[in-house]
Amino acid sequence: MKYYVIAGEASGDLHASNLIRELKKLDQNSEFRVWGGDKMEAQGALVVKHYRDLAFMGFTEVLQNLRTILNNISFCKKDVQEYKPDALILVDYPGFNLRIAEFAKKQNIPVLYYISPQIWAWKQSRVHKIKRDVDRMFTILPFEKEFYARFGCDVDFVGHPLLDVISEGSARTIKTSQILKNDKSAVIALLPGSRKQEIRAMLPSMLQVATEFPRFRFVLAAAPSIEPAFYDEICKGRNVEIHYGKTYELLSESYAALVTSGTATLETALFGVPQVVCYKGGSISYAIARSLVKVKYISLVNLIMDREVVKELIQNEFNVSSLKSELERILNPMIREKMSSDYEQLRKKLGGSGASARAAKLMMDTLGRIRNHHS
Repeated sequence: MKYYVIAGEASGDLHASNLIRELKKLDQNSEFRVWGGDKMEAQGALVVKHYRDLAFMGFTEVLQNLRTILNNISFCKKDVQEYKPDALILVDYPGFNLRIAEFAKKQNIPVLYYISPQIWAWKQSRVHKIKRDVDRMFTILPFEKEFYARFGCDVDFVGHPLLDVISEGSARTIKTSQILKNDKSAVIALLPGSRKQEIRAMLPSMLQVATEFPRFRFVLAAAPSIEPAFYDEICKGRNVEIHYGKTYELLSESYAALVTSGTATLETALFGVPQVVCYKGGSISYAIARSLVKVKYISLVNLIMDREVVKELIQNEFNVSSLKSELERILNPMIREKMSSDYEQLRKKLGGSGASARAAKLMMDTLGRIRNHHS
């Protein structure tokens, strides 16, 4: 079968690549044309557009890049039409993907959605578009099944794919990692995000805090898609090491971490590293988001646990003095022990290993049912 897969960012590329690997096991004649990145390409998919050209965040940023976004949408529709896939698989990235879902539905292309957009947080009205245009939704967070059920929408919870990625990754990386080398002083990881806007907003304060903790090594997890000159300019003269594309190696050896809100908060928790979650957006974007968002927390760790497991420093609370006192707090042995047992509960809630394989199997079942229905 021919599959058209759309992932708009780094984490989507990672999870889609593992899904493609599992689909190939079940469908020997599979062919993949995708929007994504290097990991999907490594699984043999043909990448039409790289996610580097797609990542715009925040309301003002989206407005500034509206023409590019609209051009991408019309190019994608045309490309889907010409390729005539047997299935369209969408991975998160809702602003773009829901438009393509609507288009594909009209073309009678089966639409499968892997990794639900966070519509439970805001834009809940999108659930009606999903009911109309998506043949089946496969979710990775335990509370999403119940959320969809409130709208009369049955979805499959497949478990969180990061559990597999990290158990495979940590086994490999701990053996091969060179980050500690001969220096045994404890490492504090800085994960300022993967987009330039968020790195600019987060990293300078993180670096300032680093000067207050001379007995630790501060190591920055740099996104491989961003050029070194960008980091060099922000880190100039600061006592920080920079490692590209080595986030898991770094987390496997870290004592604590300062983490920008996003998938990285969950990755950090699954590696068992105590963390402080940081977020600061453009003031207009943040004010709009604040008025629309319907959840108590911004980090996945707290959302899944439905309570504060990790401290979130958001917007004005994200400043050097708060960051310093929160970092001091998570160096305290009692706090670390409590966080560690919370992380253990989090792991249990995430549904065990094998998410990508479960998703692939359920997708094949769904496509089989759709074909039988049409024949």
